[in-house]
Amino acid sequence: MHLPSDTTILIVPGLRDHVAEHWQTLLQADLPNARSVPPLEIDKLSREARVAALDAAMAAIDGPVMLVAHSAGVMITAHWVHSGSAHLGRVRGALLATPADLERPMPPGYPDMATLDQHGWLPVPRGPLPFPALLAASRNDPLAAFERAADLAGDWGCWIEDLGEVGHLNPAAGFGPWPQAKALIARLAALTAHPAPSPRNGSPR
Repeated sequence: MHLPSDTTILIVPGLRDHVAEHWQTLLQADLPNARSVPPLEIDKLSREARVAALDAAMAAIDGPVMLVAHSAGVMITAHWVHSGSAHLGRVRGALLATPADLERPMPPGYPDMATLDQHGWLPVPRGPLPFPALLAASRNDPLAAFERAADLAGDWGCWIEDLGEVGHLNPAAGFGPWPQAKALIARLAALTAHPAPSPRNGSPR
């Protein structure tokens, strides 16, 4: 995987933060230029606290950043963009993997919509992202229908990558290591070095 030497990969986990066997945790350990948004000790379901943690992680990094978000981490990223952070201009691109659809009821064990609304997650921000992004979507994700993920990609102006049937791309679905992450980050890095015309759609090759 080739990235400019001055680019930091910032991992944005979902609401379950750091899981030892999760592909994001393994990716961070494997890449010398990667770091992660630290887990929250309090206010774990607070959208405001999550956005503040991402902003603080960005502030601690010098130079350009490539975001790698998963699940609710994708929604944290969207809300962070909507907050108008002073650090937005340093984001070179973002890999947004299997976003959780917070605007539809989720399976048992996940927060219900009333709780999400109470903690500031709804509505999900729409509108084009101010940086290139690739949204990787699953065909059998229990937390988001493929069509809903594709709609988000369209609203955000992302390229979309059809991952096939990978569940929610988490340990429960067998991931674990996800080697494709490096390939998608490398592809995104190449595309951001030579941007395609807007609007973006389809899968970049």
